[in-house]
Amino acid sequence: MSVSAAVSTAAVAAADQTVCHDTSGSLPVLGRDVTVPLVTGGEVTYAALDYAASAPALQRVWDDVAAYAPYYGSVHRGAGYLSQLSTDLFENARRTVEEFLDCRDGDQVVFTRSTTDSLNLLAAALPADCQVFVFETEHHASLLPWRDARVTYLNAPRTPGEAVATLERALAERDPHGPALVCVTGASNVTGELWPVRELAAAAHAHGARIVLDAAQLAPHHPVSVRELDVDWVAFSGHKLYAPFGSGALAGRADWLTAAEPYLAGGGASRKVSRRVDGGVDVEWHESAARHEAGSPNVIGAYSIASACKALTEAGFDRLVAREQHLIDTVRAGLAEVPEVRVLSLFGDDAPRVGVISFVVEGWNSSHFAAALSAEYGIGVRDGLFCAHPLVRTLLGTDPQTQGECGAPEAAPGEKSLNAIRVSFGAGTPDEHVERFVRAVKELVSDGAKWNYRTVEGRCVPAV
Repeated sequence: MSVSAAVSTAAVAAADQTVCHDTSGSLPVLGRDVTVPLVTGGEVTYAALDYAASAPALQRVWDDVAAYAPYYGSVHRGAGYLSQLSTDLFENARRTVEEFLDCRDGDQVVFTRSTTDSLNLLAAALPADCQVFVFETEHHASLLPWRDARVTYLNAPRTPGEAVATLERALAERDPHGPALVCVTGASNVTGELWPVRELAAAAHAHGARIVLDAAQLAPHHPVSVRELDVDWVAFSGHKLYAPFGSGALAGRADWLTAAEPYLAGGGASRKVSRRVDGGVDVEWHESAARHEAGSPNVIGAYSIASACKALTEAGFDRLVAREQHLIDTVRAGLAEVPEVRVLSLFGDDAPRVGVISFVVEGWNSSHFAAALSAEYGIGVRDGLFCAHPLVRTLLGTDPQTQGECGAPEAAPGEKSLNAIRVSFGAGTPDEHVERFVRAVKELVSDGAKWNYRTVEGRCVPAV
């Protein structure tokens, strides 16, 4: 059987399971039957509610990769049958991503390691004297790569309209003759709130700037169309899109990428290399996406992204969005019944959002609370600053200059916490997981933890 036929068979079987045999309405993911021990005794099925960090792999993705694995071979340039099959798979994955993002004719899809890698690639490709505009609300992957550019950091807006107005004012004051780039998130990794991407893109283009969308938190939850949003680039990560194996993508306009020096110099990026008479080396670089994909490509990572794109598309985003909204409403309604809980928000309670909710609990250190959820209820959430330090500081009303490691607690149990707790979920989350989470929050706030905890190497853990 050819790799195409084998993969196709696995895809059909997984799609059938996804659509017909999962009565909970969620998509089948790996790990849903994993049990974990409780510090109070016994075991419970693990509730993975940290999707915003890394979502579990879709069963469909795992099956597709397993079907391909025996046919694994080198990508590009190989004459052997498996190499040709792997190359075809890799390039077909690129086309699948193009379709998933509704790219324009002439756009390029460059496979990277992650959103962070994608945005650093774009930062390395900026034209000389480019000015970058970025809100302080961005994840560090979007906030930090622009070290060689002139960066204008914009204050956190409190409404979508204020975000557009803030950007327009900043762009109006820039030098209109030089290149400019706006970087904005599609959905916050802290609050889950959707940003007015289309309006921000219109403002950027009206002032002669380009815009890149960080879709790491948006693409797993909502359809992303390059055409409809009118963005110049989109960056996202496979590990948040139910596709592990360390791959991501940067998709969009080719001109800046083609004009830039390769992100990495090496085989695959070079079309022709020759020695000069003086002993030096002349290099002719590819003008295609290969220009920035030096080295042996992560074909399994790229294929896993393509598989996830197909699975989400076939499941139907309308259905997925509606079901996720049900989970969001369940969590928000449950937290609203606990006066000690404060949900963090920029745009207010009515703002549309994805399944990412951050909060603090009065009288609790956030690390202590997260540790108790894990140890006593088998629920995995995230506590910390979520690699978005300025935003979390703004939302908590603390000094935005205060230092803190990404995700590390800053206080012992019972002490004031400068961090928050984040619960996140998506297409693979069963109702029972969010229902258990809501019950656990209410019990911990009303009854307290059943176990004693201590801080070890910066983490709050059960005392033994």
